[in-house]
Amino acid sequence: MTTQVDFRIADGDDVAALVALYDGAARWMRSRGIAQWQPGGKDEEHFRLRMKEGEVWLAEAAGDGVTVGAYELWWDDEPAWGVQPPVAGYLHRLMTDRTTAPAGLGRVMLARAERRIAEAGRELCRLDCLTSNPRLRTYYEGAGYRVVGEQPFKAGGPQGSSYGVTLLERRVTDSGVPTG
Repeated sequence: MTTQVDFRIADGDDVAALVALYDGAARWMRSRGIAQWQPGGKDEEHFRLRMKEGEVWLAEAAGDGVTVGAYELWWDDEPAWGVQPPVAGYLHRLMTDRTTAPAGLGRVMLARAERRIAEAGRELCRLDCLTSNPRLRTYYEGAGYRVVGEQPFKAGGPQGSSYGVTLLERRVTDSGVPTG
């Protein structure tokens, strides 16, 4: 069965929905003992800034426009990856609404982000996940990402704290079909 969703770039009218999606995902994680995101951890200003400096994509249920997921796509990520040549897109905050999202939506969103990165002429999709979240690392490795390093002191945690992340990447082709 194919997961039927439509994708569109988020705009200013979507920020409240993005905050709600983030908070819902954070509550779901917390309820399962995953200490990664905190409800209230990303506000409307966060998503406005991400729209200004990169791209925020919404996944909507085909035909009815209900938001079922979203992700951020950045064109650089110095806090995790340092200064890099422009060869990658950086995926952040892959989120689904656990009450409405169709099964398999996470992988569909990954594939869409990889296609967008390839369309922009970049070779790699990169992301990071908390070193303390091996389940998420396993999810990304199962989707074809490979671990390429660790960043033990990524800045940007609560009250300016730092935290450890695992760096993962996947090569994409110019046709948008992931390779290797």
